Amino acid sequence: MKIVTQVKLLPEAEQAAALRSTLRTVNEAANWVSGVAFERGVPRAYELRKHTYAVLKARGLGAQAAQHVIKKTRDAYTTLKANITAGNLGKPGSKRRIKAESKPILFRAEAAQPYDDRCLSWQYDAQTVSIWTVAGRLKNVRFACSSDGLKMLREHRKGESDLVERDGVFYLIAVCEIPEPEVYEPDGFVGVDLGIVNIATTSTGYRAAGRGLNRHRKRQLALRKLQAKGTKSAKRLLKKRSRKEARHTANVNHIVSKAIVTTAERTGCGIALEDLTGIRSRVRLRKDQRAQVHTWGFHQLGRFIVYKAKRVGVPLVYVDPAYTSQQCSQCGHIERGNRQSQATFACRSCGDDFHPRQHRHHRRPREHPHQI
Repeated sequence: MKIVTQVKLLPEAEQAAALRSTLRTVNEAANWVSGVAFERGVPRAYELRKHTYAVLKARGLGAQAAQHVIKKTRDAYTTLKANITAGNLGKPGSKRRIKAESKPILFRAEAAQPYDDRCLSWQYDAQTVSIWTVAGRLKNVRFACSSDGLKMLREHRKGESDLVERDGVFYLIAVCEIPEPEVYEPDGFVGVDLGIVNIATTSTGYRAAGRGLNRHRKRQLALRKLQAKGTKSAKRLLKKRSRKEARHTANVNHIVSKAIVTTAERTGCGIALEDLTGIRSRVRLRKDQRAQVHTWGFHQLGRFIVYKAKRVGVPLVYVDPAYTSQQCSQCGHIERGNRQSQATFACRSCGDDFHPRQHRHHRRPREHPHQI
């Protein structure tokens, strides 16, 4: 399986200037390639190379850098097409979809640029890299990472690495390919219910309350009133806070997913995870609930659970969430009245009455606004 390891570059002033100039140059070139692709109806990669490669070389890009710029641009259009096909940009004729289809894709000046082993080499003992730039090859560019990250790079790094700039700081995001252990035969499954009031509730009794995370998001939402000012400093501060919120949410999801996978591994069970694809388009929401639902990070938490389960060989299955919060785990009877409240389950058929912490069945998230 493939995972990524991020390292922070610590370049000297001249090295930082060269890296910054390189990112600006390759992304300007990518924008030009994007315009060519848009005018020609987004041809295949081979055709796109015929129309752009010579010009990119004339602009001062190396052979590999030019190839990566073309591939990056072509991949961006492939992703856009996939999102349109999946309906992620709205129905045909919607403003968002028309906007996406009516103009070329643009790349930010500091957007990531992929590097392969021909234009980037790692010296793990010295913790330095040698990297291609428009100013020539930079050698002995220092990087910093944790001991676990360095071990991961040394033993499993394989494939491309992305150079990216965030708030004036440069990072390399390296792809690592680690072997997957064999999936064992599970002794039952741990059902995982993803929600907003509780981020995750499992059939083993583990409950990750969402109170703290929701409070954090409300504070961040209140601070977004700065958006009305429209000044450069306000926009800069909004961007900083947005990233802070994203990091906080990712950290919480990492903690929760690790607890779930560790429990399943320790007990020899598999994990039953809800397939919540398209849930935001299915739910009916009041206006004051929209921000809460659309910042719900269930997809990220699900991805974290999946890759952590793969790393330790825990079997994982997806289940249809329909009616699982109303189904009795003892007799299988499904009735809306079984779920008396969010905290109480009482089967109308067999009479079983117990707390959800003891409920061994996999339950669905609350899709009705009054239950969110």
